[in-house]
Parts: sequence; C-alpha cells; structure tokens
Amino acid sequence: MNETGTCTCVEEVDEGELLRRLDEVLHDYRDKPGALIPVLQIGQSIFGYLPESALKRISLGLSKSYSEVAGVVGFYSFFSTVPRGKHVVRVCLGTACYVRGGKRVLDAFKQKLKVDVGETTPDRMFSLEVARCFGACGLAPTVSIDGEVYKRVRPMRIGEIIARYYQEEPVAKGESDDER
Repeated sequence: MNETGTCTCVEEVDEGELLRRLDEVLHDYRDKPGALIPVLQIGQSIFGYLPESALKRISLGLSKSYSEVAGVVGFYSFFSTVPRGKHVVRVCLGTACYVRGGKRVLDAFKQKLKVDVGETTPDRMFSLEVARCFGACGLAPTVSIDGEVYKRVRPMRIGEIIARYYQEEPVAKGESDDER
C-alpha cells in the first residue's frame, strides 16, 4: 500500500481463485432476498468486470436463471461484461451537452483513444462510455473521468486531458477549458 491507501502491488490471480472468492460471497448471500445486485457488485469488484463464468456461477449460486442474471447486468450501466480500463471516461450526450457539441467531444475521444463506446484501450488505461446527464447542463458539454466532471470540454483539449491521466496527474476537480 502507498501513502494514499491504494494498493500498488500487482498480483496475478487465476480465475479459479477468483471463482472461489465469489463462492464465499454466494454462500453468505444465498438465502437473502434481493441478493442479486449486491452479489453482482461484489463479483464485479472481485473480477474487475463480470465474465460469463462469474455470471453462470452467480446464476447457479442464487438459483436464478442465467437470462435473469444477464438481463440485470445488461440493464444497469455500472455493470460490465468486458474488462474496464483503469480510468472510465463518460461523455454526456444529454440534450444540453449534445446541442453544445457533446457528439464532437465523443468523436474526439474515440479518435484519440482508438476505441468505440463500450470498449477499453488495449493498454487497459481507458474505457469509453456514454452518459445521459451529469446534472451540469449549464456547463455543457461535460465529461466525467473516474467521477470527476469536466465542464465546457472542447474536442481540441481531449489529448491534453488524456495525457494527464497517463502521467497520473488528473486535471484539478471541476476544472474547465475556460479556466486553463
């Protein structure tokens, strides 16, 4: 652990060990009503995403059909069936952001990261997603990276924003293009 409490160790764990951890969770939640979403959340934290093997194990462990488990995962955007990057980029395409250039901002992220929406960069640094509203419509277009909202984002600034994350120097919370 470093001084911020973040684990800096790199531990490769095989899928069998991760499934054993999931089995422990399933044992604890097996008879609890409404257990599916909490188990999915814990499962995603164990694996970093929800692979098919985990979904099948959850289905069996909670005596639910695979289609029900997969349906819940597909419905909620915070669940992912593909590995996510270290940083999750969400571009708002709500009405205000879309009208003020959100689509151009999204296109700039796609071009810079060389991924489409729902994909992760090959180096697993970034995943790209679309959101519908961050509640900052007066500051559109907005982008959220790891929960930090960037306001009045312009496509020409995307490279600069991304570069800061590669250098592990995120832009100051709430900083906008107008403030730089």
